[in-house]
Amino acid sequence: MTLRLAATLLLAAEAGALSLGAQYNRRAALQLSSSLAATSFSLIAPSAVFADEVTTTASGLKYIEVKEGTGLQPKAGQTVSVHYTGWLDDFDSEKKFDSSYDRRKPLQFAVGTGRVIKGWDEGLLGMKVGGKRRLIIPSELGYGTKGAGGIIPPGATLYFDVELLAVL
Repeated sequence: MTLRLAATLLLAAEAGALSLGAQYNRRAALQLSSSLAATSFSLIAPSAVFADEVTTTASGLKYIEVKEGTGLQPKAGQTVSVHYTGWLDDFDSEKKFDSSYDRRKPLQFAVGTGRVIKGWDEGLLGMKVGGKRRLIIPSELGYGTKGAGGIIPPGATLYFDVELLAVL
């Protein structure tokens, strides 16, 4: 099996789980894809699987376009409705710290106005309604050296799955 096929299978499983709102264990999926690709590769590193899928902005924000939206693209100051899940450690389900899916209530806020962390403002401004992204937010675009609420440690990189539901 080729690296591209293994990566495609992994991404398809991930996207399927996200679209169903299911828990997705990336580590287990990577182990499975690694064993499937063992005929060609002894190990598939996560960075290698997604290297060509990751966009890095000038600020250091990284994102993967899981599903490109077809609706409106919000402008700074407009209110958006989003569903999200946040992790502290590379989308590891055991390190989840917050999820609007769990509450069954999307978050609404004015994007691009500093009401959320900088990584969210930047990551959402380029999306369209119906889109889903994975955001990898460096500390300086998240909660920085202070952390937040005793849950997010100082200097933490944050990992989010975000789905843009509406521009209100």
